[in-house]
Amino acid sequence: MIRDIVCTFCGNACDDIEFEGDYGRNLCPIGEAKFAKKERIKAPMVDGKEVSYEEAIERAAEILKEAKRPLLFGWSSTVNEAIRLGVLLAEKVGGIYDQCSSVCHAPTTLAMIEEGIVGGTLGQAKNRADVVVFWGCNPVEAHPRHPTRYSVMAKGFLTRSRAERRVVVVDVRKTPTAYLATDFYMVEPGSDFMVFTALRSIVNGHEEAVPEEVGGLTKNELKSLAEILLKARYGLIFFGLGVTHSRGHERNVEAVIKLVQDLNRKTRFILQPMRGHFNVVGSGEVAAWEAGFEYAIDFSRGYARFSPGEFTAVEALIRGDCDAAMIVASDPAAHFPKKAVESLKEIPVIQIDPHPNLTTKLADVVIPTAIVGIEAEGTIYRMDGVPLRVKKIRESDYPSDVEILEKILEKVIS
Repeated sequence: MIRDIVCTFCGNACDDIEFEGDYGRNLCPIGEAKFAKKERIKAPMVDGKEVSYEEAIERAAEILKEAKRPLLFGWSSTVNEAIRLGVLLAEKVGGIYDQCSSVCHAPTTLAMIEEGIVGGTLGQAKNRADVVVFWGCNPVEAHPRHPTRYSVMAKGFLTRSRAERRVVVVDVRKTPTAYLATDFYMVEPGSDFMVFTALRSIVNGHEEAVPEEVGGLTKNELKSLAEILLKARYGLIFFGLGVTHSRGHERNVEAVIKLVQDLNRKTRFILQPMRGHFNVVGSGEVAAWEAGFEYAIDFSRGYARFSPGEFTAVEALIRGDCDAAMIVASDPAAHFPKKAVESLKEIPVIQIDPHPNLTTKLADVVIPTAIVGIEAEGTIYRMDGVPLRVKKIRESDYPSDVEILEKILEKVIS
């Protein structure tokens, strides 16, 4: 029996997984899929032909050294030690470092730069929160163990049961999470900023300034929601892509941050973005240590420059700014817009990943690696910024991301 294993799928990073042989306990369905034995890239490839690791690494280093402005993208599904090497490599080759949050929670980062954030941990959600709000997110499907482990039904020290916890869901449709809610509020798409602003007016005692209807909610519904928030002993708002990707983007996040700041003048409230990949937080935190910024970092002038919309991967590819790309632990060909993928097809692409995917089909160099948290160990960040050590639970002939990147960096600087 191997205990206290960290699941390396979603931002929950559940650390209570147990394995006995091939059987895992405490896994959700998508966690089980992560640990299942899936199709692997069998050997390194260059131009579609199987080669040795040495040849693949040599060719990858050549591509990066010859490129004038390569893109180094991905990083959210690997360990912090590998991300650090990726930032160093981007600096050495004068490239662009970008990571998966540039297409999901980038507005959250921009809002935090402007306003800060009243943050907390999932432990506080479990042990203290008596009012939990899910705004524009659906953890039942995206983070399946979140409701039972950290929020809705979690048994905490101070809030000991579901009966002591009020759960509010705000969304544009009735999601599966809404069926767990004590209160459900359906808002109109793209109205989040207006609803947050109306709630701030009510919380601050200016309800006369609020119209009779805002974003699909009546004034009485807004007053009811504000009253729930104000009566919280310890409240917490989780928000997702429904907030960051609707009209307003980072302004929506700034508005909910300000709402939480206002609530903290009357009670205790914290805010937590629902992050997707298990180490998407690490791909921003480590870059911030090394270069001062979390994503969209350009090193082409010899120093770090930050400019979202200019140095983010999708925009840089669509404009044709990058003449090579290295993709680590990601599959942009499956998720990027068509024009960005077409640009990827026109330039040399290096992919470092355990499993075959759509990006593998267009990559010139493919380097298979060990699976993080199963065949390779390292440090990651949970969605709330808590660092965790992931274990190696089975042996593998594949090298880790860290080993591959160390060798590429060594050849680039030699």
